[in-house]
Amino acid sequence: MNHKVYITGIGAVTPIGIGREGLWKGALAGKRGVRGLARFDAAPFRSKVAGQVDEFDPADFLDKRAAQRSERFAQFSIAAARLALEDASFIPSGDDEDFGVWVGSALGGAAYGETQLHNFIERGIKGVHPMLALSVFPAAACCNIAIHFGIHGPTVSNSNSCAAGAVALGDAFHAVRSGLARRALAGGVEIPLTPLIFGAFDVIKSMSQRNDDPSSASRPFDAQRDGFVMAEAACLMLLEREEDVVARGATPYAEISGYALTNDGSHMAAPREDGREAKRAMRLAMRDADVEPADVDHINAHGSSTPLNDPTESRAIRDVFGAAANNVIVSGIKGMMGHALGATGSVEAALCALGIRDSLVVPTVNLQTPAAGCDLRYSPAVPTPLKQKVVLSNSFGFGGLNAALVFKAA
Repeated sequence: MNHKVYITGIGAVTPIGIGREGLWKGALAGKRGVRGLARFDAAPFRSKVAGQVDEFDPADFLDKRAAQRSERFAQFSIAAARLALEDASFIPSGDDEDFGVWVGSALGGAAYGETQLHNFIERGIKGVHPMLALSVFPAAACCNIAIHFGIHGPTVSNSNSCAAGAVALGDAFHAVRSGLARRALAGGVEIPLTPLIFGAFDVIKSMSQRNDDPSSASRPFDAQRDGFVMAEAACLMLLEREEDVVARGATPYAEISGYALTNDGSHMAAPREDGREAKRAMRLAMRDADVEPADVDHINAHGSSTPLNDPTESRAIRDVFGAAANNVIVSGIKGMMGHALGATGSVEAALCALGIRDSLVVPTVNLQTPAAGCDLRYSPAVPTPLKQKVVLSNSFGFGGLNAALVFKAA
């Protein structure tokens, strides 16, 4: 039996707001969360801007000892999980065998590993934190969540680059729908702002160099875009099957109804020029949700603000939706918060769910003149009132990954 799967809780830690309410208010205001990079000396790099979460305090979510024993990757993970559970008014029993955790992250705890490498070089092995071995593997996120909240079901991590958060949501959705798990916390966590990680993307010239105007550096689909802006974020959601939502009188934000994942199989960094596999992911996700292109009211685009991705995605959407592409509204949130790699797809999914609930499409900021090949109906720089029965969300990533999710009104 396939169960209907609903989103009942949203927990977010992002550059535009913390918590479900903070994220939604920031998005509707078109808040620009990108600023000059302040985590480390950016002088050696071409790009000097980032989406930083400067208002996060681990003491708001962890006791003093737990905060001291954990690093930022674990802290973001636990904080997002706590926020999602509180938002859903759900308290784990401490012995939940049918409760799973799915978390995606392109880099896992690599940033913490980088800081500890510096300590090792400076002071030798005695300078390395004893928790290093337990902190750097990507599954540290889902395992920390499971340990912290007493969850005993499937705990699964993936490192599917910039599609990781969407993949985690899709896999969790399929698990709950099929009965493999009764409920799940799912989404993405990314902590990439360290010199080596930042520099790895800077050296391949994939990031924006609009350093004199950080708030407008990330420009999805705009003719003046010059690369993505790296950001940090976490967003987890509580997924529950319909009978449990009804039994406890919860009010869901939206239903997850479709998911698909494909691979270009052609290049590690550049998308297929013909967009064939991105198109196939969208079509398969809609088939999984039993909807047609004409049923879709809103598309959350990956919209990375890179020269290659934006026109490729735009053409793929036109090919899939045909004449319906002239009517469906397309949004891209990365102009506000930048690109938090594996976490972004889950942040975007949360905004899709909230938009369905409130009949609003979030703004697409910093889009002044659409670039050649980017000829869709993009949302303006203010919220757009729209009753949405079906929403499609795209997440693409290095390695040729293409993930698509479909949401329906609850």
